[in-house]
Order: sequence, then C-alpha cells, then structure tokens
Amino acid sequence: METDFQSAYQEEESRLNATIAEIDRQLERLRGIPVYTGHDFTEQVLEAGREEKRQALAKSLQEPYFGRLDFQEGSGERKPLYIGKIGVDQAEVGDQPMVIDWRAPVASLFYSFTGGEETASYEAPEGIIEGLVYLKRNVVIRKQILERVADTYNSESDQPAVSDEFLVYRLGENKDNRLRDIVSTIQAEQDRIIRAARNTALIIQGVAGSGKTTVALHRLAFLLYQYKDQVSADKMIIFAPNHMFLDYISDVLPELGVGDIQQSTFADWALQLLGLDLPLADNEETLRYWFETPGGMPEITDNVPGRFKGSIVFMQMIRDCLSSMESSSVPPGDFMPWEGATLARETILHWFNEEYKPYPLAKRKERVMARIHRWIEMELKKSPSAAALKDRKKKAAQREKSYANKWPKYEPLLLYKQMFKAVKTAGGWPEEALSGIPAAVLKSTQSDLKKDIIREEDLPALLYMHYLLNDITGGQRFDHIVIDEAQDFSPFQVAVLDLFVRGHSFTILGDLSQGIHAYRGVHSWEEMSSLFAPESTAYFALTRSYRSTMEIIEFANGILENGVKSDLLAVPVFRSGNPVRILPYQTGEAGRVRSLQEGLQQLAGGDYRTVAILTRTLADAAWLHEQLAPGIPDLHLIDGGKKAYEGGLSVLPVYLSKGLEFDAVIVADADLAHYGDQAWDAKLMYVGCTRALHELWIMHEDAVPQYLNNPQEDIVTSGWK
Repeated sequence: METDFQSAYQEEESRLNATIAEIDRQLERLRGIPVYTGHDFTEQVLEAGREEKRQALAKSLQEPYFGRLDFQEGSGERKPLYIGKIGVDQAEVGDQPMVIDWRAPVASLFYSFTGGEETASYEAPEGIIEGLVYLKRNVVIRKQILERVADTYNSESDQPAVSDEFLVYRLGENKDNRLRDIVSTIQAEQDRIIRAARNTALIIQGVAGSGKTTVALHRLAFLLYQYKDQVSADKMIIFAPNHMFLDYISDVLPELGVGDIQQSTFADWALQLLGLDLPLADNEETLRYWFETPGGMPEITDNVPGRFKGSIVFMQMIRDCLSSMESSSVPPGDFMPWEGATLARETILHWFNEEYKPYPLAKRKERVMARIHRWIEMELKKSPSAAALKDRKKKAAQREKSYANKWPKYEPLLLYKQMFKAVKTAGGWPEEALSGIPAAVLKSTQSDLKKDIIREEDLPALLYMHYLLNDITGGQRFDHIVIDEAQDFSPFQVAVLDLFVRGHSFTILGDLSQGIHAYRGVHSWEEMSSLFAPESTAYFALTRSYRSTMEIIEFANGILENGVKSDLLAVPVFRSGNPVRILPYQTGEAGRVRSLQEGLQQLAGGDYRTVAILTRTLADAAWLHEQLAPGIPDLHLIDGGKKAYEGGLSVLPVYLSKGLEFDAVIVADADLAHYGDQAWDAKLMYVGCTRALHELWIMHEDAVPQYLNNPQEDIVTSGWK
C-alpha cells in the first residue's frame, strides 16, 4: 500500500510540474502581447478576452486543480480528467482541456460518483453520457506544491474506499475570519442543488453546518457558467442578514473567479431603490425588546408588527387600497384654463381609464397631465391677439398647477403615512379596508411615522407601493436572487422580491431550527413555497453537518429533540473531537469572570484561531468585554455595529452569532436565570452551540435548562482539563 501511495504521489507530482509549466508558457505568451488601448471595437473585444484569460491563468498557476477522475466514455479510451476551479485549455485547440472547470457537465461526475463498478452518467447538452469511472482522486496543492494525494475510489485497488477521509481532513482545518469555498469537497446532495435549473425558486432547509451559504454561492458561480448568455453577474444579488455576515462571505466568490455580484442587506437595497433620505430606525431597540425583555420573550402572534406587516394579508390590503384610489384619482369637475376654454372631465377620464390604463398610477397621472398640457398649447394657438395669448398663458399656468395639486400625490411614504393616519392630508383610504390592521400595530406605526421613523418591517409595504405606482425598470430586475437566513424573512419580503427577479429564479436558504427571529420570520417553509406555483418551486433538505465534531452535533441534536421538539436533526460527518464541557462557574461574580477568562485563555492557548464567548444579551457582552479586556487586550466586542468580522477572540450576544463559525465556543450563563425552558430559548442555545467547529464549553452558575441535561456519556461536567 505504501508503494502504491508513493507511485501515485510521484505520478501526480510529475503531472503538476508539467501543468504548471504549460500554464506558465501560455501566461507568458499572453503577457507578451501589448495591451490594446485604442478605439476599435473588435480589438477591444479581443483584448478583453485576452485579459480575462491572463487573469484566469494567473489564478490557476498557484493551485491548478484539486481532483482527478479517470473516466471511460462508452467504448472509448480511459482518460484522466483533472478538475479545477478554473478551466485551462491545452495550447493546441481541439485537445482535451488540461484542467476542466468544476462547473462543466463532465465534472459533475467528480461530485456525484460515490463508488462502485456500475455505469456512471452525467447530463450534457447533447444528452445523457454514460461510462465507467476507474479512479477518483483528491489532491491538495498549495502555492504550486503538492501536499496531499487521497484516492476516494480506485477500481484496481483491493483497499476499501475512503470517501470521507479527504473531507474530514479539510473539515479539521482551523477557521480564520472568512468563509472558504468548498469546491474540492462538494458532496453529491450539495451538487444537485448547485446544478438545479435556473428558473426555479429553490427552498433549502439545511441544518447548522450543512454548507447552505457556501452551496448558494457556488450555485451563483454555476449559473454564470451554465447560462452565460442569459445571465450576468451584475444582475445577481445576495441578501444577507447584516454587514458583518457579508464581510464574512466576501472571499468565496472571488476565489471561484466570480466578481460583480451584488451583496446587500434587504434594508440597504430597499432604501436605495426607494430613494428615502430618512434613516432606518436602529434595530437595536427591536432586538432589545425581543431578546432582552425581563421575564423572557414576549408572546409571538400573527398580529405582532413584524408578522403582520410581513404577511400576504397586509400585501393584499395595500393592493386593494391602491385599487380603490384609482376611481377617485381624477379631480371632480371640468378643467378650464381660462374663461371660454373647457376640457371636459369625461375626456380626462377617458384618457386616464382607457388610453393610459396599462400604465401604473403615477405614470398614468404624468401622462394625463402631459396630455392636458399639450391640449392647452393647442388651445393657446387659437388666441385672437398677442395680448390675449399672454393673458391666457398666465392663467393657464396657474390653473394647470392648481389642477395638478388636486390629484393624489402618488408617493409611497406619503400614502403609507396616510394609511396609518400619521398625516392630516386626506388619503382616500377606505375605512373598511383598513379595519383589519391590529390596533397595536396601527398605534405603534402611527407614532413612528409621525416622527419620520421607518422600521425594516415597513420596507416591503413601501417597495410594493413603489411597484404598484411606478412599475419596475429593466435595470432594476435581477437574473437571480439568493436569500440567506431566509427563515428570518417574511412572506411579504419574498413576494416583493419576486417582482424584481426574472422567472422566479431564487435560492432561498435557512434553518427553521435557528428561527430565533420568529417575531418577523416564517414559522414553516410553506409560507414561502405557497408564494410560487408548484412547477416553479423545489425543496431540498440538507441534513448532513460538516461544521462541527460528532460530539458537538450530537449534543446540539439533543437540544433540538428535548427543547425545540424538532425532528430536523443533523447527521454528523465522522469527525471526532473533545467532549462537550458543561462547567459551573467559580463562586461569586468575580468567580464567574475568572472562569470565563481562564476558559478563554485555555482555548486560545492552543491551535485555535477563532474563539468566542457567547452571552445571552448585548448588555452582558459589553459588561463582560469591559471586565476581560484589560487582561485580554485583543478581545473584540461584536455588538452589531461593525461591518467586518475580525476573527481572533470575540465576545458577542448569541443572537448576533448566527451565520458565523468559530474554532471554539464558550456559551456563557447557560442557566435558567438566562435561558428558559421554552422552545425559543432552546433555539437560541442551539444556535450558540452550533457555532463551534472543534470545541464547545457550556458554562453556568445555577441549574441549567432541561434540554441541556444530555445523557451523552462523554460530556465533561467538572474540571478544566
């Protein structure tokens, strides 16, 4: 076996050296061609192609490929196919590519084939291609050095397949402050999602650590490759929960050779599109209300502001109200620019209700007023004298302006304020239509709007009003939308976004078990899937967790089973680590701080790059940071205001940790004084525990919630070593 390994290593090292030499030759040749800076369009296109090739080759030069698949198509010859992040052609046109792009149809075999002598197949543009796989090999290349060779299948070997060995090796690497691509370790179930058809709303339920975010990012790269003539990167967008999360995922797409994809929070995008100068209300107040109210989380019903304003019921209410305004839009009475000239209201109504019917309300008003202006100009030409013309012009200008002011002002924010009776201007909203607004929502929103306070939960309604009043320009439509942490989005948000995307092309991903923002998010995926026709949506469940050790995943599953009463459990990859520790604090307040300090220092003293203390509230995190910072000066406080995740040592409230990963985690204050026995508390605890890749410590003062009384035999409940 050792001899076989040495032979494989030498073979791959020789192949790597030859590949690097060829890439280097091609790169030097392209760099030797002078860069064209002239104005000839054909030459500009050729130069753009050369520059794209230069960048691709330069990127490939350091790590040309990560996998090899020996495949025999039909009765043809067996060929070694090398798979990389970026395809590299041979110098001679027509030869088999030197490196095949991981997104190419044949490369899907590298991910879908899991062993066996049966015929393997993949879908190509010309149809289903069948053949035999003889070898599947993973290789690790760093800075042109071959570091590792691992066969996950070899038909000529009598050794058992070790399909998870390479995966476990990569998962065991420590985290830094950025999410990494998984192109070398994509699993079959992930690959099916990545390569799914474009015009589909994919809903992905994935357990913590199942690679949901990374899969969605790889799907964007695949769509750009597969549909390069139909989609463009600048017409794709990723909606993430906050700026820190956007910073955390920022390296993945460039690593895959993809740029120009928009990345934003929903709030930032909405405010820019609406052109609102008003600042959005600080979300800290909302978080404090739901997460830090003494006595536990307030009751969540469909009538709390976030749930109601995010509902399709509210969306329908707005549509009905704007429809009712249509009939009362044209002011009463005929229009008389001066005595003796009359434009009948019936004529204006005909223009508004018939000729310009296809246009949205605001544009219909614009076109009618423009038509009236043209009518005035025609009538002015009939003036009997210059003096009469001058007098009529003056009167017409005044009366035209006065008439325009009698029309409703089709401005989303003004209409929204009228809807909630926050301005005295008559809004024409029918009382019976608005009677469905819960009294508490009406009161709180009215109070906010009178003070020009806009909350994130108001944005779907304002966007929808903007759409109904103005429609959407071609430049505002996306080719594909990714929604991360989608369990925290409302149905109204997704329904509005569907108006801004072609062909219902979505990747909607989240985890209901991490639905800690249930006061505004969905409680079941049916709330999302019901927005689309059955043929336009698909559901995938990712149950395999690649983030944490078996010990951590099994512990977290116990929280779901006992606290959340959920069956959305994770299946761990076989990667064992240290036991989960449930440790009491040392005595007193000073003992609590000392325990956390010693725990943090012990974990940080090892090989871990990222270690976090997760507290129950932001106030707890700020106080603890103040206590620990003198002795640990490189400890970062994450309070939701930062736009970048700096890695290293951090302290933050558990509700801000969602989406992040750390080598080791200490969940502080895991006792009944901070976490109740309710399902929502258990979800918070589950989120905190599943942030840890390699080591998890649970620290507490008094009795712990019942869902932490896990019967795992290897849980450590005392001592530090």
